[in-house]
Order: sequence, then C-alpha cells, then structure tokens
Amino acid sequence: MAEYDKAYKVLAKQEGISNSKAKELIDKGLVRAMGRKVVIARADVPTDMKFSVKELAPVKVIFQDDDILALDKPCFMTSDEVARKFPEFIMLNRLDKETSGVMLFAKNEEFQKKAIKEFKTNNVYKEYVAIVDGKVIEEIEIDKPILTTKDRGQAKSKVDKKGKPAKSTVYPMLVEGNKSKVKVVIDTGRTHQIRVHLNYAGLPIIGDAIYGKPAANINRVLLHSKRTKIFDYDFEAREPREFKVYDFN
Repeated sequence: MAEYDKAYKVLAKQEGISNSKAKELIDKGLVRAMGRKVVIARADVPTDMKFSVKELAPVKVIFQDDDILALDKPCFMTSDEVARKFPEFIMLNRLDKETSGVMLFAKNEEFQKKAIKEFKTNNVYKEYVAIVDGKVIEEIEIDKPILTTKDRGQAKSKVDKKGKPAKSTVYPMLVEGNKSKVKVVIDTGRTHQIRVHLNYAGLPIIGDAIYGKPAANINRVLLHSKRTKIFDYDFEAREPREFKVYDFN
C-alpha cells in the first residue's frame, strides 16, 4: 500500500530543505513531477514521488547610469521580489511572474516623474515576443478595452466594453506547424494585456494556464519583454532559450 504525504513535505525531504522553502519553490512554479508542473503544494502525493526543481535564473543588469537602471527579469520571480533586491531605486514597470525581460527602475524622483509621464501618455515603446497556438502569417491589430478585477488579491482581466482602452499589434516572426512565434507591440500597459488580447484573437500563449494554452513540457508562460524604448534609451533583453525550441506538442 503506497504511503502519501503533502507535496511540499515530500519535496522538502527529497531536497533536504525546510517545508517553507519547499512550499515556496512549488508556489513559484519551479517544481515538476511526472512531466508536469506541481501547482498545489498541499496536494497529497506518494512519498516516493521524484521531483525535479528548476533553478531560478539571476537578475541581470542590462544598463545603468545616474537616472535609470534596466534589468533583465527572469521568469518565476515577481516584480516585487526584483524590487526588493534594489530597494534604493523606484520601479517604473511591472511584469507578470512568469514573464521575463526588460524591467526599468528610476534612480531618483525627478527622473521617475518624467518617466511616469511618458508611460501615461503611451510614449514608451514596448516590444514583446510570444509563442502562440495558431498560425500567424500577417499583422494583426487588437484594439479592445480590458477590464481588470481582483479576487482574493489576484488580478484577472478580460476584454470588456466597460474596460480601459488597450491596443496590441501582433507581427508574425515564425510559423512551425500550428504554432507561431510573434512580436507584440503594445501602446498601453493594462494588466495581463498581451495574454488576454492574444487569447481573445484565438491565439492563446503556450504555457499560460490562466488565459492561454497549458503544455505538458512547458512550465512557464512563453512571453518575454524583449525591447523597451524611453526617451533616448533603447534596452533589449535576449530571448530565453525556451523561445528557441519549437517542439510544443
């Protein structure tokens, strides 16, 4: 008769770490078992279950001067966790936990005020790369308002006429079978905008368990903030290796 225990307890014993550390790794989406991401830390699993733990990539500095700090955020790290590593600076933009790429921080309040004005007036160029389910062979403009609500502290967005204006332009990059690699340029920055817009257009992002299409062998949302331009600055974060593999079946 197989014995069972909570997933985080079995993981803690396997890795020789504390229960709280094991739970944190599962909550971050870094743990897999039997080819799938473990999502419920308190789920009952066999005590001989074998887990694999993905190592969290470091935050990389792309550029900094007296006014601005540009970082390459790894996936599985929240924007707030990144901000805690640079407490002396002021966060200018957020990325979802599983979205990697360019994050900006102001180094002083004067620059912060100027930068926020640029974001509010949609003068910041924001370019993303995504892998979607579906064939994209021509440019697509998605100009649909997005409404965001919060439930138990979790933000959820949808296309809704009562929402705020939101515009995303999708450009084809590569088609492989029924999957496409696309460039997405957003004029606005609504919560989960790209994920919601692409799903609305019938092009769900691979690995997105909430708005898109989960995949057994992909354990993150395949969305990357590749390039951001503000004032005379132009920052680029190299695509992670997951975006160079096209075997998503």
